[in-house]
Order: sequence, then structure tokens, then C-alpha cells
Amino acid sequence: MSDSDIIWRPSPEVIERARLTKFMRAHGIASLDALQRRSVDDPEWYWDAVSKHLGFRWMKPYTRVLDTSRGIAWPRWFEGGLMNLSDNCVDRHVDAGRGEQAAIIWEAEDGAVRTWTYRELSRDVNRLANVLTRLGVGAGDSVGLFLPMSAEAAIAIMAICRIGAIYSPSFSGYGAQAVAARLQDCDAKVLITADGFPRRGQTVKMKEVADEAAALSPSVKHLLVLKRLGREIPWTPGRDVWWHEAVERESDECPALPVDADRPCCITYTSGTTGKPKGVVLTQGGLQMKIGHDAAYFFDLGADDRFFWLTDMGWVMGTILILGGLTNGATLVLFEGTPDYPKPDRLWAVAARHQVTVMGLSPTAVRALMPHGTEWPRRHDLSRLRIFGSTGEPWNPEPYRWVFEHVGSGKVPIINYSGGTEISGGIITSFPIAPIKPCSFNGPCPGIAADVFGEDGRPVRGQVGELVITRPFPGMTAGFWKEPDRYIETYWSRWKDVWVHGDWAYIDEDGFWFVTGRSDDTLKIAGKRVGPAEVESVLVSHPSVAEAAAIGVPHEIKGEAVVCFAVLRPGIASSETLRAEISDLVARQMGKALKPERVLFAAELPKTRSAKIMRRVIRATHLGKDPGDLSSLDNPGGIKAIAEAS
Repeated sequence: MSDSDIIWRPSPEVIERARLTKFMRAHGIASLDALQRRSVDDPEWYWDAVSKHLGFRWMKPYTRVLDTSRGIAWPRWFEGGLMNLSDNCVDRHVDAGRGEQAAIIWEAEDGAVRTWTYRELSRDVNRLANVLTRLGVGAGDSVGLFLPMSAEAAIAIMAICRIGAIYSPSFSGYGAQAVAARLQDCDAKVLITADGFPRRGQTVKMKEVADEAAALSPSVKHLLVLKRLGREIPWTPGRDVWWHEAVERESDECPALPVDADRPCCITYTSGTTGKPKGVVLTQGGLQMKIGHDAAYFFDLGADDRFFWLTDMGWVMGTILILGGLTNGATLVLFEGTPDYPKPDRLWAVAARHQVTVMGLSPTAVRALMPHGTEWPRRHDLSRLRIFGSTGEPWNPEPYRWVFEHVGSGKVPIINYSGGTEISGGIITSFPIAPIKPCSFNGPCPGIAADVFGEDGRPVRGQVGELVITRPFPGMTAGFWKEPDRYIETYWSRWKDVWVHGDWAYIDEDGFWFVTGRSDDTLKIAGKRVGPAEVESVLVSHPSVAEAAAIGVPHEIKGEAVVCFAVLRPGIASSETLRAEISDLVARQMGKALKPERVLFAAELPKTRSAKIMRRVIRATHLGKDPGDLSSLDNPGGIKAIAEAS
């Protein structure tokens, strides 16, 4: 490996201060390779040691770290132990004498700033927990979250977990149908939303979307509404409750409910290539352990840090930001706006103003900011930055180097981090205490037995294969909500006792890892994972559309954009008006972020003999690439139809 391949080499000072270094020294571990081997070979030792090192508080100590008697796909972690995620994120820090430390700094799109100390956070969490109890939410009940990036989103998560209930977040840009699908599946009793929020100077009318979603969801008995804008909104007496009015009447005290570590606390939906979105079940102990561990050891997050990630509450990264920060006693920086509004330096201004030390970015955001030039980040004092984080999609070299050189001045490592909702965090990662190649990962996260398998189910090096995991770990999903068989089929059916994640990866000659993309048809739009089936369901709901297919194609800014192919019903003629109608329908129901880049009309779609649409063939044909194996294709004319679609 030549020195020219390495973009980051840690200084002795970086290595010395790192929390991961301190953990390794405490256990006599001399290298990252040795840490990885021991953490995988002896997971019970490792996760017990992590719990103690990070100071997790157990209301009742666990008697056993890991039980795999039900099989590798259904592990039990921290058996016999009782804890509460909210207690560990809030109360533990107040009790340690850090009640006056800033817990959350929130900046609105218009520049307004508000700060919550840990003591104030505790008060607001307790009050909201009491409100939810009064609205009929109890342990095991589900609560939908449809909120902007706000402190109240963090407060809501803490309050829901405090009473042993389950939160289910939705992307703030979703349309009513997408929100309703999630509320219906998890039988949400309450939907927490806002009257709206500003985006690029325009008003996003969340309450109207929430009303429509609730009307489609019989389980929803109440809407708890955050007064963000103070605008006139539709109101249903008896059902709708103002957040600010409800909390004023409640006590500041609400003891955290001791719960089993395996108690579900989050159902977050992730889409695949077929069927409805999958309700990924995450547990209080597993979610907190995995996220707290990853934030502490990969992003080197501690109580002196200010943690900011450009994300949305509907994606797992929103949960990672909130739980990773609060578990480790850091200060969260939550930003409501967009990175380039009203000026192209907004992102850098936020980081400088709040003295951010750990900052998460996506390749998509960087690609959008690069054309504005390097002078914008240079206008701001970013000297407090010491870690960049990145997840959600693969990098390409140009934006990676742009951030490293022009924003971090070559002094801030980019911690590439890849995993997923079903993992509660990362499978593979970079480390600030190790050399890094551009766009690479150093390897598996400690405690994760990851590998790359070829078609024969054996490890491969130097070639692309499937990213897999071969042993259980805390944070692994406890299955899909009400669909255990679908969970097994999705992750455990290809090779015995092997989790197949659905990413293509490879390991180079120097041992660095790379992710090249999804191994299925899942759309990744600006880092957001959406199943084509969801988009296609909207397309065929149009009265003129008989069949449809949605694919992702490369996009300079988003990374990937949606292109839709529609087969029209007999007697319906294509037109620009119809094309616009279909496109607008997707935007309304799925959210503006998922508006198709193009809608093309095709005479037919290529299908298998079992009538499955061959999306990979459609994508390859559209992009002028080799469609690969066509042995299962039932209608060769479908390829020509895609090539001629207009």
C-alpha cells in the first residue's frame, strides 16, 4: 500500500484522546484487529464490557448477556436485566450533576435558536410522558411520529420509551398514503405531528397530511399537534390536542418504567423491492447499546462534544443522532432547514455558530454544495470540527476529497459508516484512530462478524460479493412487525445462519472495504431507501395506468433519481398532460423528494414466467447496459418496448 493511497493518518494526539483507545487499553488489547477478533469470538465478554465502559444504568442487572437457544436469527440479549432508554439518555446525566449542560440546541430555518439543558429536557420528557398516558397510551402501544427536525421529536422519543411504548417515525416529506400505511400497520393509537414547518421559505402543511393519514387509520384516536408556525389549521374537537396546552397541565415527574432489554421501542419502516414496507422492530436495550457504542467508538462522541447530522426524523439516522448523542451525554445540534438556504453557506454557518465537533453529511448534500465553490465553507470558523460522519450511500472520490480538503482542511477524518435500520447502526465503519483510504471503510464494526461472500456462499477478496453477517449482535432487529416469516425470508434464507444484507461490497488487497450499491432493486434517493413497489402502487392508482415499474438511475445531485415506466390502459393515448398528472400524483402521495425525474410510456414491461416485473432488465436497458441473464424472461418484446419508451 503506497502512502498516496491514504488520505488520513491519525496523529498521536488523536489516538490518545479517543474513547476506543481507552477501551482497548482497559482490556489489554493492542490493535484493532485484535479487538475485532475478541469481540466476535467472545460477544458476551464484549457487550458486557461495553455496557460497563459506557456507564449504562441497569435498574436490575442482567443475569446472562446472550441466549441463542432459539437460533441465530432470534437472539435474546441481556436476559433478566431491566432498564429504560429514557433513563439512560436523560436521568442518568442529570443524576451525575450535568443537569445544566446543554442537551439540545435547535436552529430554525429563519435562524432562531433555542436551547434545552438536560434538566429542562427531563422536565419536558416527563410532562409529555404524562400526556401520552392520559391519552390512553400504555406499555406496548404504538405512537406515530410525523414531525419536522425539532427538539420536540427528541422529547417525543424519550417520552414514548419512558412509559414502555413504541414510536414509529415517518419522513417529514411523506404524503398521506405513505404515513397512513405505517400507522395502519403498527396500529398507532396517537399520531404526534405539527401544524407545519418552513422549507425554503415555503410552508409545509403537515397537519393536513396528518389529518388525511389519520382518516385512513382507524386505530388513531388522537392527534397531538405541535404549534410550530401558529397558522390556521383544520381541527377535530375531541381528537386533536395541542401539545403546548396538554403539557402545561402535567406534572414534572414521571418515573421511567423498568422494562426488559428486549422490549420493543421502535417500529421503523424500510422498503424492499416487493410488497409493503417492512416494520423493523428495534428494542430498548439493543437499540441503545448499538447506537451508543457506535457513536462513542467510531465518532468518538463524548460529553464535551456537539453532535450534528443533516438528516430527518423519518430515517434511522435521525434516531442515531438523538440516541447516539444523548446516550453519550453530548449536546445535540438539530437543524430544521436545508443546507443551502437562504445562502449556500447555511450548513457551514450552523456548524460554526454552534461549535459543532462531530458533523454528519451525505454525499448527496456535498454534491449539491460543491458547485457553489470553496469560498463558502472558508468564510466560517470550523476549527472545532474533529470528525465527519457519512452514511446512507456510497461516496465517489471527487466530493469525498472536496469535503476533506476544503471543509476539513485535511485535518478531519471522514468516518464512513454503513449498516441500516435493521442493524440499529453500522455493519462496517472507519475509525479515527486508523489510516483511511478515500471512500473506504476500515472494516467491520467491533462485535459484528461481517464478511463478503461470493455466489457459492464462501468469503471472497478482491471481487464484489454480498455483504453478510454470520453471528448475532445487539441492535439486530427483533423481526418484522407481525411478519416473522418475511423477516427470515428477507435476511436468513439464502445461506444457513447467514444474514444477507443486500449490499454489494468488496475488500481490496490492503484490507480496506468498499460498498458499491444495493444488490436488489431498492431505490436510494438522496440516501433515502424506498421500495419500487410503493411508488408503483401509486402509479397504478391512476385510472389511465395499467402497469408500472419504477427504477433508480444515476443522478448528479441525489445520487439516484426515480424514473417511472407506465403501460397505459387500452384506448388511453399518451400526452404531456397525462405525464405531468402521473408525476404529480407520485409527489403528492409519496412526497416531493420522490417525484419522478421522468415518466415514460411503454407498450409493455419485461416480466418473468411467474409474471414478476424484471426491474434490473428495465434499468439496464434504459441505461444502455447489458441486461444480463434473460433466461427467466417471458416476453422478449418487453426489452424493445423499454428501449422505445418515450
